[in-house]
Amino acid sequence: MLDWMVWTTPVAVLFAAIAVLLVGMTVWELRSPTTLRRGWLPIETTRGDRLFIGLLVAAYINLAFVGLGGKLQEWLQLDAEPSVWISFVISMAVLALIMRKG
Repeated sequence: MLDWMVWTTPVAVLFAAIAVLLVGMTVWELRSPTTLRRGWLPIETTRGDRLFIGLLVAAYINLAFVGLGGKLQEWLQLDAEPSVWISFVISMAVLALIMRKG
């Protein structure tokens, strides 16, 4: 059934992390409804807005890293392309920053 997609470990972990975030945010929203607040993002946002924006940014970071993997290997003179775990850690850190300070 899931043969159409290459389920590597990093891809599975990323999707699992997104699923856990969505479940956690749903429970949090049911227990404590959110209000608008203004952080360093140029708009007033709720927790859900910041999660959505953070997930978009995380996706773009991962796509950019995959797209530039060959160039990074060339620029840094590496034997192989850098691991996608690096982009996963960076994207989750940016997502946490947006959730906290955005």
